[in-house]
Amino acid sequence: MKAKLTATAALMMAGVLSLSACGGNTSSTTAGGGDAAGNLDGRGPITYVQGKDNTGAIRPLIEKWNAAHPDEKVALKEQTDQPDQQHDDLVQHFQAKDPNYDVMSVDLVWTAEFAAKGWLQPLKDKMAIDTAGTLPSTVEGASYNDTLYTAPQHSDGGILYYRTDLVPTPPKTWDEMMEMCSIAKENNIGCYSGQFKQYEGLTVNASEAINSAGGSVLGDDGKPNLDTPEAKEGLNNLVDAFKNGNIPAEAITYQEEESRRAFQEGKLLFHRNWPYLYNLATTEGSSKVKDVLGMTALPGKDGPGASSLGGHNVGVSVYSENKATALDFLKFMTSEETQRFYATQGSLAPVLSSLYDDAELVKKLPYLPVLKTSIENAVPRPVTPFYPAVTQAIQENSYAALKGEKSAEQALADMQKSIETAGAGS
Repeated sequence: MKAKLTATAALMMAGVLSLSACGGNTSSTTAGGGDAAGNLDGRGPITYVQGKDNTGAIRPLIEKWNAAHPDEKVALKEQTDQPDQQHDDLVQHFQAKDPNYDVMSVDLVWTAEFAAKGWLQPLKDKMAIDTAGTLPSTVEGASYNDTLYTAPQHSDGGILYYRTDLVPTPPKTWDEMMEMCSIAKENNIGCYSGQFKQYEGLTVNASEAINSAGGSVLGDDGKPNLDTPEAKEGLNNLVDAFKNGNIPAEAITYQEEESRRAFQEGKLLFHRNWPYLYNLATTEGSSKVKDVLGMTALPGKDGPGASSLGGHNVGVSVYSENKATALDFLKFMTSEETQRFYATQGSLAPVLSSLYDDAELVKKLPYLPVLKTSIENAVPRPVTPFYPAVTQAIQENSYAALKGEKSAEQALADMQKSIETAGAGS
């Protein structure tokens, strides 16, 4: 989730906006129609493409598959660990109609872009998969225009970490958390931080603030929906917290790791981050919160807030020549056994609801019940084929508001205009 799409990617998208914005997505969705209809029965060796495997989980899975499928072996193409480079690599090979990129790991926010361009095989009819038992929010994040284009692989959701020695009962709402900031001041520490540097993490945090207040960046029609009292309230929650010091001034420079270190060093009372923090905060020798680490759902207006949904999905390229094998491998990669392996070996959040209530897993990963609540209430970042331009608009204007250079109202108005100009408002 430490993602930041490059300016190059944004420009690449901008170059096609004028061609596709006013005409909707019909032409782009059907552009790969002929390719999507071909090779459905093809079997043979395939290539699986994903970012650098920092968990060590993927190679054992591929070895297991290859042992059972000697005539349909999978080769791993490992990309870098930089999401923007992963994205650009996939775009390059899709544009070249490369048949050697059969199956790939797709960040949630790329699904709409790739599907709209006709690059992903629709998972329907002969290519359909069973999503029964899969968390609904992850299925939504894998779909575009009510069609499933990728299979949920592993998920992620924001969690509120807190100090149990200072706050025995965690806050359920944003206002409750802000009231508890007096505890932080009494102990000479900061109250709250998420990730507020101008990068993809700010899109996540700003979207969560807006969604948790009852607003939304895009409406159901895909158009920007930022001229609402709810959106203003959500962004103002962050703006006001910066103004009154409940969010420390230095948090304007925080990405995931900077904010994690501040929390582990005992400098924060509350901290929004991803589940990966749990293992580090409870095992690193320098952690000052290992014995007082509390976890709860992000606070919203009247109860649990709306986390930005994280995670990756598995997609099949329309240009693959062995789609029957690709589909079987996709099913293998999303099976319950594989999901359990992801969780225990890679600390990757499952997409199957039942695993969050599995006593054995919860014993090993005690954050699962909290994470389930987070994911069940999660909202995908704006689902649009124009995502690079949309996230840029969110980042730039939210950042200006947090720094006091714009009011929340002006930032939202400018955000709305930029998204409309990008094409998501057409």
